[in-house]
Amino acid sequence: MVAGDVTRKPTIQDVARRAGVGVGTVSRVLNNHPSVRGVTREGVLRAIADLDYTPNPHARRIAGGRSYTVSVLLPVVTTEFYVRLLDGLEGAFQAARYDVAIFPLLDRSRLERYLGSHTLAYQADGLVMATYNLTSLLAERRVRTGQPTVLVDAHTEGVDCAYMDNVTGGRLAGEYAAGLPGELYAVWVETELDQLFTTRVFEERRAGFLEALAAAGRPLRGEFTASFDPPAARTVAATLLDGAALPCTVFASADLLAGALLDEVHARGLKIGEDVRVIGFDDQPWAAGRGLTTLHQPVEAMGFEAAGLLLGRLGGYRGPARARRFEPRLIVRGSA
Repeated sequence: MVAGDVTRKPTIQDVARRAGVGVGTVSRVLNNHPSVRGVTREGVLRAIADLDYTPNPHARRIAGGRSYTVSVLLPVVTTEFYVRLLDGLEGAFQAARYDVAIFPLLDRSRLERYLGSHTLAYQADGLVMATYNLTSLLAERRVRTGQPTVLVDAHTEGVDCAYMDNVTGGRLAGEYAAGLPGELYAVWVETELDQLFTTRVFEERRAGFLEALAAAGRPLRGEFTASFDPPAARTVAATLLDGAALPCTVFASADLLAGALLDEVHARGLKIGEDVRVIGFDDQPWAAGRGLTTLHQPVEAMGFEAAGLLLGRLGGYRGPARARRFEPRLIVRGSA
């Protein structure tokens, strides 16, 4: 009997007694409900830590009528940008004890499958859409998800969103490029998904870049388009350099494209920062090591904020849509 008492796991009732609150208050703290005051929340969390209490996730799901899962729809999972974005999202969701189910869209067939209301993606408590706004497509298919939805790396009216000000980022790149000698070129991103529905990310970067060049009276000598596929990006880099007038400056609208340019410039024995200047966009973890001038994006912070918006909805917020704007900043290094 004694041994049984010693090994008995603490219950939610034990936590409530120790914190001097009701079981319902403990439950709301566990569910990250915004209605619990700070002092009360701290007392409950202290009791949880003192007792080493671990909630039963199965009981939690049944009692709350929730899956405690959030679905994340994003284009791909293999680029550094989306790895960083997921880090930010998962950090916030895991802290609130939500599991994250990741659904990469990848291509047309995968998108078509996910637009069906029976799929696992829509059985979660909430939905995060990264880069691409699928809300209009869901409406066209008359899919009633019944889930709170948040956009990240995208923005539109009437939906909670955390997004980067890509017009400002493009403008900063253009203003800096306009002050450099030689001809100016740009490489933009396009994927198969861009042909299915609109993402304004690269469209806005282009608009800001061209606006800055026009203000400075500098023409753009050539524009190229590439996908995120590394061999394809390298091929576009080679095509650009084959016809470029040197010295030149190239604005690559994503660091992955800038990396392909750096590789091609190096392979041709040209001098980076002199013969060819390269400006990227993202400031991926490897950018500093390669000396890439680029636009830094607080990607993890943007993901964390998007998760917070969704958790607010799951916690009972019923107010108007909220928008959280993030602004990139220029990081000058040796490549330009």
